[in-house]
Amino acid sequence: MKHSPRNIVFHELIGLYVKVLKHDDPSLVGVEGVIVDETKNTLKVRIDNKTKTILKKGALLLFKLSDKVEVLVNGEQILGRPEERLKSIKWR
Repeated sequence: MKHSPRNIVFHELIGLYVKVLKHDDPSLVGVEGVIVDETKNTLKVRIDNKTKTILKKGALLLFKLSDKVEVLVNGEQILGRPEERLKSIKWR
């Protein structure tokens, strides 16, 4: 399944471009780069040749899916591992 604004919170995030718009830690606001690793509570973002760890909780993130598609996500929505987030889908 392809990444889309509707299903982004259930996908693997590694490889996506992300920008931190708001965060409880003011030093993380404005951090942007490609996600290189994801844990239950953090995203590791590659910035130039360095890696910065960002806590998901307390973050407002902007994911770039393509040149024209960007998605705003509250960090609490992506807490947990991707496989755990997928299990949380409520089927109708």
